[in-house]
Amino acid sequence: MKRKNTCTYLLAGLLFLGGVGYLAYSGLSEGSVYFLNVSEARAATPDKLRAARLFGTVAAEGISRPENGPGVNFLLADKDNPDLTMNVSYRGAVPDTFKPGAEVIVEGGMSDRHFAARTLMTKCPSKYQKENRKEG
Repeated sequence: MKRKNTCTYLLAGLLFLGGVGYLAYSGLSEGSVYFLNVSEARAATPDKLRAARLFGTVAAEGISRPENGPGVNFLLADKDNPDLTMNVSYRGAVPDTFKPGAEVIVEGGMSDRHFAARTLMTKCPSKYQKENRKEG
């Protein structure tokens, strides 16, 4: 009787650990994206850009709004080398702080020589950061 209970507990423990291991593996593999700057993205292989997160600065030229809905098309410039750019298209609500020179992060993948972004985030301007105040 004691041996039967031990086998049952051992089997239940193995099933539990297998389930937890599978959930951890599937969660990590689905959520993994490369975080690259523009120069790294331009040098990357296409398989790395299927799911990627890029960061850079919105170039002054090349910003256009689609006629048939929300979104924006723009050039994402490398933060360290502004001459390196990548075409980005985004369909969705554009943040109010989006403008030329703004630092942005886009997440999506490559499609037909441009980066199709699913998300667009802008870095908060410094006016929103907590000011250093002297206490008196």
